[in-house]
Amino acid sequence: METLEINQHPTLIIHAQTKQDLQKELSSWKRLDLIKWLEWNDRNGVYDDESSLREFNNILNKRDAIEIICRQILE
Repeated sequence: METLEINQHPTLIIHAQTKQDLQKELSSWKRLDLIKWLEWNDRNGVYDDESSLREFNNILNKRDAIEIICRQILE
């Protein structure tokens, strides 16, 4: 998958999927694309590496990013 531009997130596509399909789709994304989607979807969240290191002393890994996106979409 190509790197997504911040305004090109396939939100409607991922919103229409089952949890299993959503996880499979998101697993094909690059970690930075997951972070861009999270930042786009939740402007008040702390997702980028610099902010995460400052706030939580660690960075958001791909697995956790997928979990957060699934929760935000499905709940």
